[in-house]
Amino acid sequence: MPYYRSVGEIPPKRHTQFNNPDGGLFAEELMGEEGFSFDSSLLYHKYLPTALQAIEPVDIEDQELTPNHPLKPRHFRTHQLKAGGDPVTSRHTVLANGDVRISYFTGSEDSPLVKNAVGDELVYVEAGSGTLESTFGTVPFTSGDYVIIPASTIHRWVIDDAEEPMRALIVESTGHIGPPRRYLSRNGQFLERSPYCERDQHGPNEPLEVEGEDVDVLVKTKTGITRFVYKNHPFDVVGWDGCLYPYTFSIHDFEPITGRVHQPPPVHQTFEAPNVVVCSFVPRLFDYHPKAIPAPYNHANVDSDEVIFYVDGSFMSRKGSGIEAGSISLHPAGHTHGPQPGSVEASLGAEATEELAVMIDTFRPLELGPGGRDAEEDDYAWTWLGGR
Repeated sequence: MPYYRSVGEIPPKRHTQFNNPDGGLFAEELMGEEGFSFDSSLLYHKYLPTALQAIEPVDIEDQELTPNHPLKPRHFRTHQLKAGGDPVTSRHTVLANGDVRISYFTGSEDSPLVKNAVGDELVYVEAGSGTLESTFGTVPFTSGDYVIIPASTIHRWVIDDAEEPMRALIVESTGHIGPPRRYLSRNGQFLERSPYCERDQHGPNEPLEVEGEDVDVLVKTKTGITRFVYKNHPFDVVGWDGCLYPYTFSIHDFEPITGRVHQPPPVHQTFEAPNVVVCSFVPRLFDYHPKAIPAPYNHANVDSDEVIFYVDGSFMSRKGSGIEAGSISLHPAGHTHGPQPGSVEASLGAEATEELAVMIDTFRPLELGPGGRDAEEDDYAWTWLGGR
């Protein structure tokens, strides 16, 4: 949960008269999670945020999922997926289940206005920069940023440079995404032992006011996509306050936890969502026991599928597997996995790693989407035999 913020003009007390310059009232909009029992924000619009002029269905391409059968560890090369388009309508679904959809995007077009009415989105920006515009204001983003967008937030992506495409890993949850609860006090403040804090979260600093009429917004639901046509532009908010808003957090601000021997993946956890966790593997010192083994041990996650998106570095434990920057590996529950042959011995004496990666663990099996089927390297399951 982000911390409380107040942006723009708001009245001294909520749910009281707030007059606009013409003597009328600004229109309140309360965005609240979990039936008004969790985080919320109160926004003040120039125009009614409920004024719809048309509602239309939108046809979308088939996003059929196929089970991971026969059960296999898999390797997907995202950089070979078709590039082009915008971050909303041109993302490729790689893996998904009933809790989460993991997609990849490469392109340089600005997106249409959209709101995801299913759940929060987390976008890891692998490359490129730009601005997320929303009813809450603007948030700039650049490579290395996680961008968190609360459910039902109307927003659009604006990319800075058409010559430098945006590359992004996209996690769409069916619930809400936030810091792990163990990092927070009873009142929601980050604890001293947490690997990041409020100073590392960056939300909108001022309202974004845009005039316009007959404005299209794509609305994602569990049953498909609907086009809402609003009478007035939804970016008409003069002020808001609360704990619910889009924000960025840079992976480079994650402070790794290390120990005398190899630490388990939960020390790298950065976010959580229903049946999903997200971890950040960042440059860090290796273990300092005199007989420590820097490479991870073989392990079987009996309750979860493990997905790793490899961003940068040498990926020591994956040497010989074909893993490279932009790769996604899937190690499903039921499959014991670990370093490639020779990686353990090669790691002895190493003092640090410069690897950068994002890990997503899901607690229900993942299935393959069209992007996963298009980007898969078929021989990954046999790379533990030694060499390629």
